[in-house]
Amino acid sequence: MKNKTAIALCILLMSCSPKQIQWVAIGDSITYLNEHVDETDNRITKGYMTRVVEEHPHVHYINKGYNGWTAGDIAKEIEKLGLVKAELYTIFLGTNDWWQGRPIGTLEDYKNNAGNETFNGSFRIIIDKLRKLNPDAKIILMTPMQRVDFVSMGDMKNNAYGSYKKKNDQSLADFAGALLKIGEYEKMDVIDLYNKSGMTLDNLVKYKRLKDPATGQYKNYSYPDFIDIPFNPETDEYPYPTDAIDMTYDGLHPSDKGYEVIARMLLERI
Repeated sequence: MKNKTAIALCILLMSCSPKQIQWVAIGDSITYLNEHVDETDNRITKGYMTRVVEEHPHVHYINKGYNGWTAGDIAKEIEKLGLVKAELYTIFLGTNDWWQGRPIGTLEDYKNNAGNETFNGSFRIIIDKLRKLNPDAKIILMTPMQRVDFVSMGDMKNNAYGSYKKKNDQSLADFAGALLKIGEYEKMDVIDLYNKSGMTLDNLVKYKRLKDPATGQYKNYSYPDFIDIPFNPETDEYPYPTDAIDMTYDGLHPSDKGYEVIARMLLERI
């Protein structure tokens, strides 16, 4: 009798177990760093994917994040990335497209499958591939985050100004807007990190440590005061010491605090 009861309980528990879900996360360095916290000098402990699956162990992710890649790079290499059939795909791209000056194009580029010359066209190629892998999959788009002045910890010559200025006459907000339009057209979920995450130019870093042009002494400048203060990667100290970390640890890449925000917004949709 005890054996029968145990077997029945086991069957009941198995039948109540949540369905296993395969998740492919496509992105740039913000996604890539989930598995490479050492490359942040351990300024983060885990990325947004790990945070999601900690709460949903039945979700298993595959990290397809590539340092410095644009949507154009993903679209160009789409058949070589080893993408697999999954129940869930997220696409988190756009910040590098903006910085590299790629043309956004129009929603018509997306609708007409106009090719990989524009941001909109790139997303059509990517989404077509995912639908081919699994027509029934849930696809979630994620807009780029706002960003302030980025300075790489590994190579300070690798730096870029923030989204407070346009690049190639395009704002980062324009790229976020393009994804919102694609999402509306396709009736896909869009996680609007640019506008709705609470990660803004004011709280991405607490300050940027730079030399005061008048005195030559280091001073902590908050946003927007640091915008016009020169930074020399050849001679200056790294401008974001650990106590400058807020939503990002380097002006661009999320800190633990920032990754938690991203994970929370994703959890609402998964």
